[in-house]
Amino acid sequence: MKNQDYPGEFRDEEGFCDIGDYAAVGEGRTVSLLSPDGSADWWCVPDLDSPPLFDRLLDAERGGYFQLLPAEPYRMTRQYRENSNVLETIYETAKGRVKVTESINSTLAGCLPWNEFARRIEGLEGTVSMALTLRIGTASDTRTPWQHETPEGTAWHVGNLLLMLRTQENIKFSSCADDGAEATFPVKAGERTLAALLVTENKPLAVPSLKRIDKHIETSDIAWRDWVDSLDYKGKYKPQVIRSALALKFLWHSPTGALAAAATTSLPEGKGSGKNYDYRYAWVRDACMIIRSFLYIGALDDCQAAFSWLTDALYDSGCEMHTCFTLNGEPVPEEVMIPVQGYRGEQPVRHGNNAASQLQLSNYGDVLDTAVLFTQAGHVLDLKTSRLLGQMANLCADTWRQEDSGIWELQESHHYTHSKMASWLALHQAVHLAKGEHIEPTWVGRWERERDRIRDWIEENCWSEERQSYTFWAGSNDLDAAVGLMHQYGKEVSPKRMLSTLRAIQQELGTDGNLLYRYSGVEKEENTFIACGFWLASSLAVLGHQKEAEENLQSLLEILGGGKNAGIMSEMYDVRTKKCYGNLPQGLSHLSVICAAHIITEG
Repeated sequence: MKNQDYPGEFRDEEGFCDIGDYAAVGEGRTVSLLSPDGSADWWCVPDLDSPPLFDRLLDAERGGYFQLLPAEPYRMTRQYRENSNVLETIYETAKGRVKVTESINSTLAGCLPWNEFARRIEGLEGTVSMALTLRIGTASDTRTPWQHETPEGTAWHVGNLLLMLRTQENIKFSSCADDGAEATFPVKAGERTLAALLVTENKPLAVPSLKRIDKHIETSDIAWRDWVDSLDYKGKYKPQVIRSALALKFLWHSPTGALAAAATTSLPEGKGSGKNYDYRYAWVRDACMIIRSFLYIGALDDCQAAFSWLTDALYDSGCEMHTCFTLNGEPVPEEVMIPVQGYRGEQPVRHGNNAASQLQLSNYGDVLDTAVLFTQAGHVLDLKTSRLLGQMANLCADTWRQEDSGIWELQESHHYTHSKMASWLALHQAVHLAKGEHIEPTWVGRWERERDRIRDWIEENCWSEERQSYTFWAGSNDLDAAVGLMHQYGKEVSPKRMLSTLRAIQQELGTDGNLLYRYSGVEKEENTFIACGFWLASSLAVLGHQKEAEENLQSLLEILGGGKNAGIMSEMYDVRTKKCYGNLPQGLSHLSVICAAHIITEG
């Protein structure tokens, strides 16, 4: 990582950091984003989809944050501990060096009853003057924080939240008010001090000792490393696979098993595009793909919990295929616009997501394909899940002829090629499950016939002789990088046509670094979609172009790996400015690394 000399270099004139500069800490319930200048600019508590306590990420002028950094010019480097999500940052000044270790703590048994954000400061050389700032956000003027003193220290009430800042006695506060606190304190070589935030919602707050909080950091580290030790991935690119797996764990909501698409809302996909969405919910598609990646690395507990949550959510919805759910399995709220500044002024800032009510036929393929992988890994379906999957297959057979919004959740409905191919996959996998005696075989004859009708319809309506490619939708001449996800269809139906399509996608949607735009013409308003490049590499490997696939994957990892974010990927990447865009940590980006590495390893 390139060292930075002064804290001011990390923020622009408005006070914003680049999206690609953020690292993350979390514990399976919340995620905080940490800037290179030691500021926790984003933290939603008590859950990932709660209103933010810290929202400087979207409102540099008035947003809340929790910052810890040297009070003098410095250089910094940071990285996660090996096989862990505990973050370590080294700050070097003219007078000395310190190490800051940061963790949102848990226990070996899971999440704490409260949210505990701990920051340990250790003096390594000389003496470094450190500055601590706590600014409590108002959640776009919907909460008014106020403080009161307790025998254990200052507490703040922030709406339904109860917050306490625990520090050791050597941290002396120069100010402490309703909206936060400030302190400056020296740290000498060999000294060790601690600052921690404790938060509950509508509950009394237990106040652990500072010694216990400090111990929780190491307990959390042990828990992360124990989880990694339980994995059985032995393929290529293991360091990158493990780091992406740990990033996906940020999005796994341990109280329910739900898998969020990302930890943030309203980070722009491109300048002035208005494509700023709330991704703090569980998409059926993204959840299925994350489960798939967890299956590839042997994350058994996570797979079982996530797949059970997904099937329960679908069952409780009356088998209606919602696009996404809240982390508690309920309908996602309709979008409302939040009146805050927005990241670098980009509007709108959204809460909720209107895509929840869209018809996306590809979800049937995602669910049934995931079920096949689940059973192939040696797991067993219960009767309720088995019957649900049969109903899903019948619904797909009933509805595949309809236009839908497609994988990209567009406003215009079409007969999207990817959606039809995914519908083919749904029935293909339903037949596989039935013949393997995992689901009832009553309708298997119908599924086989309808599957073949879908294939014939695709080959007749979605192939362009002129372009020698499957197109974006039936009758279109545009291309769609998501077709690269459908390598199973290509391998089974027409490897020659699928390979020709991949070449056309590379030519029209690709960049020098093998990153891809999502579909024809979208480069005018947004940036390359990181996952698409990994999908292409996976498809090339499946179709027999192993060496090229591996070269593509290597190129992508070199472009996207490392840096100040310590390996955390966002949704999009601007190949012109070399900057990241979109929400983060982005599940699709990280899971696609794992899937591509696995497929390339398998050959």
